[in-house]
Formats: sequence, C-alpha cells, structure tokens
Amino acid sequence: MIPYQTYDLATFKATARFADKIVVSTKLEYEDAVEFGINKKKIEIIPMGIEISDCPKKGLDKSKDYIELLFVGRIARNRNLETIIHALARLDKNFILKIVGEEARTSSTTRHGYLNELYQLIDNLNLKKRVELTGQKLGEELQQCYKNADLFVFTSLYESFGQPILEAAAAGLPVISTPVGVANELVFDNKTGYLANHNPEEIAKKINLLKEQKVRNEFGNNIQKLVKAHFSWETIIEKYNSLYLQCV
Repeated sequence: MIPYQTYDLATFKATARFADKIVVSTKLEYEDAVEFGINKKKIEIIPMGIEISDCPKKGLDKSKDYIELLFVGRIARNRNLETIIHALARLDKNFILKIVGEEARTSSTTRHGYLNELYQLIDNLNLKKRVELTGQKLGEELQQCYKNADLFVFTSLYESFGQPILEAAAAGLPVISTPVGVANELVFDNKTGYLANHNPEEIAKKINLLKEQKVRNEFGNNIQKLVKAHFSWETIIEKYNSLYLQCV
C-alpha cells in the first residue's frame, strides 16, 4: 500500500498542475508553494479577512498602574510560550502577562504535559502573581481581552497565517512577534511593533521600547489602519471577485 502522506503529496501536486490559480494567505505560504514546485504565475496572495466592525475600540484606562501583555492561541509546544515567560522575568514588575487559550490536543508523537511545564516554569521564576492563564475565551469575552491589553506578544516557531496576530492588530494593539505568518505583512519595526527572534532577552528589549503609552497608541493606530486598508472582508471579497473574473 502507498503511505497516505505519499498519496496526499502526489494528488496535491497533480491538482496544483491543473489549477488555473492557487490562492495562499501570506508571503510565507507563497514561498512554501514555490518551494513545493508550484508555478509562480499561478499563485495569488489573498489573506484571510476580519470584520472591522467587530474590532474592539480601545480606551485609555487611567486607573491602570500596570502594562498588560497578551498572548492568544492554542497552547502547544510550537507556540514557544516559555520564551514570553522568560522575557517577562526580565521586565519590571509593572508588566503582567495574560495567556488566553486552551491546551492543544497533540498527536501521539508529541510529548504531552506542556501546560503543566508552563505552570512549573512560572512557579520557578516566581511569576505566579504576574501571569494569568485564562483558558479559552470566545466572542465578547475574547474581544474584551484584546480591549484590556496593552501589547500583543507572539513567539511561535511557525504559523501559516496566525489569526490571533490579525485580531490583535485589528484591535489596535502593537505587536511583537517572531517573523511568522501574517506578522510579516503587519509588523514593521518602529511603526506598528517589532519582529524579533526567539531570544527572551531580545523580546524583553522590544517590549521595553513600547513602555510609554504615547508610543503604544501611535503604533496601535498605525497597525489598525493597515488592517482596515488591506484585511477588511470588503477588500478580501474584492480580490476574490477580481481573481474569478481573470479566470473566466
């Protein structure tokens, strides 16, 4: 019998050869597609969209005496959350971290117990009072998390897109991220946030660059404008309509 991975690979390549156009959501996926062997002329980059009217409006909370870092996403090893926690340990005590998401169900080949390891790390670094793991949040509760936060931090090892990055940007949060998925199209140093590697020291330094409320507001406004200009569903639907008309 042919292993299913080989079968999937063979059938996908055949499908790609006969397709008029292949749609990918990020420049990173474009590069992956080219490496896979797809003709560049067939590839169109059309990202996922977001409903702009659903974006929470951020207000200045003068009663806050802390800066809230936020991570949203499935809690899995590839998300590399220990880097954010180690970065937090290098920051002033007025920084706190909220981690929103449930532990991912992983395959039998992946080592289990990641969430417990994170709890242990938080304990070892004496960060219990500065880190909150909320579990999964959806709908209005999730929107409130974005609204309450000051900075979005994402240190994943790999993302094809990274929807939470787009959601945070749409909410007007400056973003500090590894160069994965849509971060490459939204995060520009000294304008909307900072791209960084997986070094906790570097992450901490980038976070400190956004310590001032005025700077965070400026970056947040910049990144929200980018989302409205390029990622609203109206814009995305227009791109698909245009692509369809090219093909017929």
